[in-house]
Amino acid sequence: MRELNLDQLRTLVTIAELGSFAAAARHLHLAAPTVSLHVAELESRLGAPLLLRQRQRVLPTGIGEGLVERARRLLADVDAALDEVAHRVEGRAGRVRVGASTGALAWLLPLALEAIGRDHPGIDVQVAVLTSQEALTRVQEGMLDIGLVALPQAAVKGLQIVPWRRDPVMAFLPRAWTAPRTITPAWLAGRPLIANDATTRLHRMTTDWFAGAGEQPQARIELNFNDAIKSLVAAGYGAALLPREEGAAAVDERIVIKPLAPRLWRPLGLAHRAGKPEPATRHVLDALMAIRQR
Repeated sequence: MRELNLDQLRTLVTIAELGSFAAAARHLHLAAPTVSLHVAELESRLGAPLLLRQRQRVLPTGIGEGLVERARRLLADVDAALDEVAHRVEGRAGRVRVGASTGALAWLLPLALEAIGRDHPGIDVQVAVLTSQEALTRVQEGMLDIGLVALPQAAVKGLQIVPWRRDPVMAFLPRAWTAPRTITPAWLAGRPLIANDATTRLHRMTTDWFAGAGEQPQARIELNFNDAIKSLVAAGYGAALLPREEGAAAVDERIVIKPLAPRLWRPLGLAHRAGKPEPATRHVLDALMAIRQR
């Protein structure tokens, strides 16, 4: 048996609800012969009468009534599916997959997520904690829609990478320490250090910062979770070099934050597939760009 035609099913349901071929034709904006043809083709395909054509009203047969009931559910599912697709096309709904480091997750990404939740509640943002290289690979493979990545990055085929933020890296020190107004590599190299682990771009940046002054200090511990690093600094375990985003939440009162000399910056970018993003992805990109450095 050939597949049933949704237009024919909709015609059958409408006739059953309105009780008239003519009323169904008006409601569906179809010619009367087209409505009759829809029913005739359905009855021929199923090999059974579906409607009782009475003088005052058209009623479904027993077989027709069963088909009408199932057709209503089927058509409702189809309409719901089309509405969902329309919402995605218009950007009112959809799923957007974002990859970001723990540093970006701690403060920056929540600002954008708050705006998305307020302005586009139908968009579901799924977040994965990844290094920059992992995020780029997954965006390229279609497993992510947006990656928050450290800059600079080599060009990646099929991806667009745009600058996003440039936040200063600062010295986070235990308040009990006696420290100068600005922190130099030479001064900090002689103190206990807490570092980001070697897989991160920040680790390479801070290593180069020390190396530029001829210093090669060894950290007491390496972590890839900035909040844990700050907790250790607050406990007096050591000092750390971490980005300080404008407007970020206040840190533990046992921590003092000092500028570096020479200064050091943590640049970040947004990576997504080249071409026009899907509407939901565009909304998330816009929310992220709204908190870029001005």
